[in-house]
Amino acid sequence: MEGVKTVRSSEDGPPENGFDEIIGSSPALEFVLAEVERVAPTDSTVLVLGETGTGKELIARAIHNISARCGRPFVKLNCSAIPFDLLESELFGHEKGAFTGAVAQKIGRFEMADTGTLFLDEIGDLPLALQPKLLRVLQEQEFERLGSGRTHRINVRLVAATHRDLAEMVARKEFRSDLYYRLNVFPVVLPPLRERCEDIPQLASHFVEIFARRMGKRIDHIPQDILDAFVSYSWPGNVRELQNLIERAVIRSNNGVLSNPLSDKHPVTVTLVTPSQDTFTDSTRALILSALLATGWVIGGPGGAAARLGLKRTTLIAKMKKLGISRPVHKDDMDRLNEEAGQVAAAATSS
Repeated sequence: MEGVKTVRSSEDGPPENGFDEIIGSSPALEFVLAEVERVAPTDSTVLVLGETGTGKELIARAIHNISARCGRPFVKLNCSAIPFDLLESELFGHEKGAFTGAVAQKIGRFEMADTGTLFLDEIGDLPLALQPKLLRVLQEQEFERLGSGRTHRINVRLVAATHRDLAEMVARKEFRSDLYYRLNVFPVVLPPLRERCEDIPQLASHFVEIFARRMGKRIDHIPQDILDAFVSYSWPGNVRELQNLIERAVIRSNNGVLSNPLSDKHPVTVTLVTPSQDTFTDSTRALILSALLATGWVIGGPGGAAARLGLKRTTLIAKMKKLGISRPVHKDDMDRLNEEAGQVAAAATSS
């Protein structure tokens, strides 16, 4: 396709590695993938933060695929999609007769994911009443089905995701602080699409290939003015919105040329985006804090924060000074900065 790099479609066969379905090469995305590579070999809990449509499930799958649990179960559950009165049963299962309508034994998602990975999407929507039970499973790796006194031991790695600000929910007492800190062992912050504009042409090409193949169409060209419009659009729905608009464009395309789904003929408003200085500062602070906390505040050297961020040691020190970041002296300071890192990261994803 003219003007864009053709990428391998996930429909061409099984992925060669955990990142094959994650499209892009922008610095923001490369930083995220580097973080994924660091945490995947461990069994640590990962909290994936990002706006709706940024690809949090793909990151969770990548963590699973490049971990030692690859080949074992990858089980997912969207906490916001299950009614409250059924969510406990979905998570932990139930015995026959445990409640009205329980006509047979049911295995919960934790048991399904034993020896593998459980992905809990929209963890911010987990009811307060269930949060102590989830905390117990994370701490003890054991639980009971509803209606049973038998304790089941499991070996499950948890990856959770949310677009909500959990730190703010904790402050409002809408989310348990102990569960938040247990989930926030290793946060991974996904950038919104508007902050990785370099990836948009590659993503567009990827989705065109997929939908053209499914619909039996041949699309050979994406006009440059359409790519320019894509890059300038704000994408409030992120990658998911781009995917849906590309599908619409392929349906309407003729003569091998992609039509413009952002044209005035269709009910879509193109909004030019200039990220605010506050947004840029928050994102930078979140990345630096994350790198410093991950390296134990080691700045220089091959394993230091500067190397992780692709910066010179002196450059990182200058940025830290400008942002008012200094190494904590007391444990209370470390706790405060850990909490701030989570708050800043969550705020950066929702700004």
